[in-house]
Amino acid sequence: MKTILHGQNVTRIFQVGEDKNRVLDRVTVEIYEGDFTIIMGPSGAGKSTLLYALSGMESINDGTVLYRGHEINRYNEAQKARLRAQEFGFVFQQTHLVSNLTLFENIAVAGYVSKTGNSREIQERTRQLMRQMDVERAGGQLPSQVSGGEAQRAAIARAVIGKPGLLFADEPTGALNKSNSIVVLDLLTGLAADGQSIVMVTHDLRAAVRGTRLLYLEDGKILDEMRLSPYEKAEEKDRESRINAWLSHLRW
Repeated sequence: MKTILHGQNVTRIFQVGEDKNRVLDRVTVEIYEGDFTIIMGPSGAGKSTLLYALSGMESINDGTVLYRGHEINRYNEAQKARLRAQEFGFVFQQTHLVSNLTLFENIAVAGYVSKTGNSREIQERTRQLMRQMDVERAGGQLPSQVSGGEAQRAAIARAVIGKPGLLFADEPTGALNKSNSIVVLDLLTGLAADGQSIVMVTHDLRAAVRGTRLLYLEDGKILDEMRLSPYEKAEEKDRESRINAWLSHLRW
């Protein structure tokens, strides 16, 4: 499989006074093109920190992060901002939608920043994504006027409008109820089936079963990984059992 992102000996240390906390301890990881990679592990394992380090949102103390062969950890802030706007997409537990822009405007603005088309093309893609995410009827509303599920679906549309090489998701269903979580996971699974490369942090087994590759992080180190075939709903119970057995072996 083709490597899209490579982290080598990635180390992140947080220091408070004289105390040093090594949150990431020389992590080496490959992210493959077209994979739906899931990062799991106990609370405090460093999952979100690893996600942010691989995406250039978090500085690292040592090691290298290569995206398509480019050492992005050496980029300056302007280069990192351009990389995030044009190559990466982000979905978080909190949507971070701009409060005084409508859902349509939130999505379209991300398209303009990504520079992946002219104004007419971006507006058409915005409408297409809103239909796909089932938020077209809420397009003229502000984030405060829609449900949490609608806001998260709009956030996914915003994240992928620039046709990112890699989509990062940090607990995207963490603030949603079960029904909205399933809708969001179905959308992410559909994107993965269409070839979108995704890296997602989760503690939720319902989310983990959607992945094609699971990484287990503990004490800032990757202890194990598991490979799965592309998700099929008919196989969900079997996938749950396999993942549960794997996690039990790791004493999760």
